[in-house]
Amino acid sequence: MRLLHTETLQVTEFDTNIPIYAILSHTWQEDEVTFQDIQNHDVAKCKAGWSKIENACKYARQYKFDWIWIDTCCIDKSSSAELSEVLNSMYQYYGEGRVCIAYLSDFEKGSRNITEFLDRMKSCRWFKRGWTLQELIAPRYMVFLDKDWQHVGTRFGLRRVISEITSIPVPVFETGPLLDIYSTAQKMSWAASRETKRPEDIAYCLMGLFGVNMPTIYGEGEAKAFMRLQQEIIKYSDDRSIFAWVASHDYHRDRGLFASSPLEFASSGEVGVSYDLGDKSSFSFGNNGLRI
Repeated sequence: MRLLHTETLQVTEFDTNIPIYAILSHTWQEDEVTFQDIQNHDVAKCKAGWSKIENACKYARQYKFDWIWIDTCCIDKSSSAELSEVLNSMYQYYGEGRVCIAYLSDFEKGSRNITEFLDRMKSCRWFKRGWTLQELIAPRYMVFLDKDWQHVGTRFGLRRVISEITSIPVPVFETGPLLDIYSTAQKMSWAASRETKRPEDIAYCLMGLFGVNMPTIYGEGEAKAFMRLQQEIIKYSDDRSIFAWVASHDYHRDRGLFASSPLEFASSGEVGVSYDLGDKSSFSFGNNGLRI
């Protein structure tokens, strides 16, 4: 794991004895500072994303954090092997960070009433992106900052507003990420309205939420990536709600038991965990397909 020093802005790699660190959650924009850029600060300072790096480090230093993890500059994306490893570990990174700083680059404070405040929060790109779903749930403690890096509130303090925006139950933000009590279909529904820049990422960004790992294969397409995700899920879960999805009306090709995207779980937010309590079912794959 690589971490950025909040004072020197130098990246250091840690294999063991990882120090206490803060972690940034944000939406990518044009001209972000990459791992290659951060090696030379003269180059990095020419990028529009440099101010985000500086401000994140400045905020973390206020609370005595020497280290911070920022995905733009702490991952060497030129290495497909490293990228796959990090994407599989992302939920863990956010879960083990001491505090997650959620930077809302398009949110401005100053709302006069709760309705206006809620409307402004709803319009934030951060709540529409796929990767920020796990970044919202995994951390132990989370603080939201506006476009000027001013305090908006904590995840706990804003839990009812966030629940209204995301349809994630309030208890998730009160008791921590105890996700086993929520069905597969429910968790899929939380991602139904979210988007990713690369189509496969809509599946990869959910791996941590379901506690599974799989290789990332860019180019396979959204449907194949999402099918692989569901295949991994049923290896570890007997929750039959994974089949509680509804196909979109414009989907015409032949298909099997699995959904093609989280969007098909949009109406499954109230579906509970489904087990056969007498003789719990098990799923397995054979030469002839899926056996239940």
